[in-house]
Amino acid sequence: MQGILCSSYADPTIKKDEHTKQPALEQFLASVERRALIMAEIATSSREEALDLVQDSMLAFAQKYGKKPQADWPPLFYRILQNRIRDWYRRNAVRNRWKGWLGFADDDCDPIQTAPDPRSSTPETELHRDESRDAIAEAVGRLPLRQQQAFLLRIWEGMNVANTAKAMGCSQGSVKTHLSRAMASLREQLQEYR
Repeated sequence: MQGILCSSYADPTIKKDEHTKQPALEQFLASVERRALIMAEIATSSREEALDLVQDSMLAFAQKYGKKPQADWPPLFYRILQNRIRDWYRRNAVRNRWKGWLGFADDDCDPIQTAPDPRSSTPETELHRDESRDAIAEAVGRLPLRQQQAFLLRIWEGMNVANTAKAMGCSQGSVKTHLSRAMASLREQLQEYR
């Protein structure tokens, strides 16, 4: 396992004489990769997700902090890793919230664990779920563009107000206004599905 993740972070265009910390950086990344992978795998319960998080963390660390003093490396690296893990949780929380609300099954779950009980699922229940999912999609599609953008960026993507304002090219107050109007409109349109 040693060197699987961090071997791709050595820049072949940099000569060892030009960047004396390069070998030390490679050694540091090799020394933390196993522990970092275990931490990420425990946090995500997915080897593939953990590998992606650790690789992203190593790349960001090498690019941003490789020139810092070596004594500062461990806390900096683990801070980056923990930030990546928190970001992963935020993205998944938003995805899972919407999947549950729209009635989609979680792709990462065991299909046997998530299989519906044949005694509890009736055709009427399935029909109602499909109708409500379609109604939500139609209601969001009927929103004015700015309200739709605010709703999708803030609620669907989970962005904060400041980043949503940057993405939309407007003030934070405008984002709040658009989102408030979108939520009011959706509540009104979807009353029968509450």
